[in-house]
Amino acid sequence: MSRIGKNPITVPQGVTLTIGDNNLVTVKGPKGEIVKSLNKDMHIKMEENVLTIERPSESKEHKSFHGLTRALLNNMIIGVSEGFKKELELVGVGYRATNSGQKLEMALGFSHNVVFEIPSEVKLETKSEKGQNPIITLTSIDNQLLGAVAAKIRSLRKPEPYKGKGIKFVGEQLRRKAGKTAAS
Repeated sequence: MSRIGKNPITVPQGVTLTIGDNNLVTVKGPKGEIVKSLNKDMHIKMEENVLTIERPSESKEHKSFHGLTRALLNNMIIGVSEGFKKELELVGVGYRATNSGQKLEMALGFSHNVVFEIPSEVKLETKSEKGQNPIITLTSIDNQLLGAVAAKIRSLRKPEPYKGKGIKFVGEQLRRKAGKTAAS
């Protein structure tokens, strides 16, 4: 992970970054603002729109935090400048998804509809076309929160290996199993 930490980050135009006490980093951009407290041992330096992270020692803990700090900072910068997007697909007969505001209502083959409350930081869209699987689109500036929400929705009905029914990410490759064969 330490090789990731050595890579410099170029800050795009329109993004401002301030580093406070105890590595409290505030990143502002056209999409919004993210404030995160990073590891206080790491030395974050900004020179002419290039961000570098240095570690104080070669200990295993500092090496791992070096890469983590760089990845978190990079995700914050990408989030406020471009944003992140995840798409989930509902595969199965009768599986539906609708939204009203931040409430996601899904029919997943249970005896009742599942209602899921989405945090206000995540934008929600549902798309249902005839003959196509319903698609849930989640967008946010916070990659960590977006991944957690998407994983929680997917956990409501994970794809099963025989027919592939369930909630899956768009483009996700599923491991399929062969069913039973007739006795001959």
